[in-house]
Amino acid sequence: MRRNKVSVIGAGNVGATTAQRIAEAGLADVVLVDIVEGLPQGKALDLAEAAPVMGHDSTLTGTNDYADTAGSDIIVVTSGLARQPGMSRDDLLARNAGIVRSVVQAAVQHSPDCILVIVTNPLDAMCHVAIDASGFPRERVIGMAGVLDSARFRTFIAMELGVSVEDTHAFVLGGHGDTMVPLPRYSTVAGIPITELMTPERVQALVDRTASGGAEIVALLKAGSAYYAPAASTYEMVDSILRDRKRVLACAVLLQGEYGVDGLFVGVPVVLGRGGMERIIEIALTPEESAAFQRSSAAVRELVEKLRA
Repeated sequence: MRRNKVSVIGAGNVGATTAQRIAEAGLADVVLVDIVEGLPQGKALDLAEAAPVMGHDSTLTGTNDYADTAGSDIIVVTSGLARQPGMSRDDLLARNAGIVRSVVQAAVQHSPDCILVIVTNPLDAMCHVAIDASGFPRERVIGMAGVLDSARFRTFIAMELGVSVEDTHAFVLGGHGDTMVPLPRYSTVAGIPITELMTPERVQALVDRTASGGAEIVALLKAGSAYYAPAASTYEMVDSILRDRKRVLACAVLLQGEYGVDGLFVGVPVVLGRGGMERIIEIALTPEESAAFQRSSAAVRELVEKLRA
């Protein structure tokens, strides 16, 4: 029986940690790709040497050659420059667009039937680069954003209320960045909306912290950006796709009229299965939530227009 194969492009912290999670779960054989000679080879060998201790038989390959990625079920794109202190996601736009374009073109040449999971920031704009470079249908180009943003929101809810993170559920819609739209009405603890468990002021404080979650970590690290939670979030998407689990996860997908938005990658709840994005779930929004979602979409559109200018 053929084993699943996932190629992770970019052997930095996010890419290597994603490769580790996928391999150690026994989910797929993993190919780690990077432009720097020796970097992916060294990290893949190090991860492979951990396999006897962790108890998995996934094959790990490090390479600078995209030919080694041939036949991948999923290509995860993490390559690009990380955000530095004082740098907005907008600053990354032009530099990372060129990287993502070349990476996607090289990867899909060898895996024309793969599903692309985009992680590189600014996320929503990079999804546009990826779909243009690949020529894939929207079902097979998915951005990792909402899973991470929702995980951060869930973490802050659990910390605030002193409950298990397993009992927290949250939805964060919109663009990945300062204009994201956390939805407290749909965010719960054991099914109870958080709006019934804390004051509006505390809810707003958690919403604000979620929106600046990445920047908070960048400021603390002073060099580099978050990678444990982004890698875990990417793994959750890969797991749902390869195991055809039909998880409902917030992901950046190309909207074609859903939520009143057309031709734009924005974060919304979707069903992820073996075919990639199998269905978009439209949830009812209040006028205030809808207005916030449209503002977030407008911010994404502005980025995409800069990209295409």
